[in-house]
Amino acid sequence: MVLAHPGRDTYVSTVPTAIRPDVRKHLHDFTGAAADSLIFSGVTGAPLRRSNFQRTTDWTVAVTACGLPGFHFHDLRHTGNTLASRTGASLADLMARMGHSSTRAALIYQHAAHEQDRSIADALSAQITRQCDRARNGHARKRQRPA
Repeated sequence: MVLAHPGRDTYVSTVPTAIRPDVRKHLHDFTGAAADSLIFSGVTGAPLRRSNFQRTTDWTVAVTACGLPGFHFHDLRHTGNTLASRTGASLADLMARMGHSSTRAALIYQHAAHEQDRSIADALSAQITRQCDRARNGHARKRQRPA
């Protein structure tokens, strides 16, 4: 998918396979047939603007109905980029995916999360256990000299 931002560089981002059917349906139902059609647009087909977004969409009603009151449209990008950062991708990979030119912007999305911290601790524990078992099971045994 090619993403373009007015006044910014254009970049390419791959849509996860799991959501491609939903994206295709959205494109079929709500966008033009042209390859450069906007994914989200206002009622006239023009780009959505921050100044008229709340007025021209039912965003607040929709997110409240989903149990996410106060969730903003940009939070979708924030959530997606935070999830992408947890896949083990490098900072350079994340910057390319997000269209960021600075590491500072990309680092905003790399939040420390309790469940991620738990996963790191569990992985460290597994490494420690393996090394201790290795030491107990022969690695530290004295070799007998042949007579």
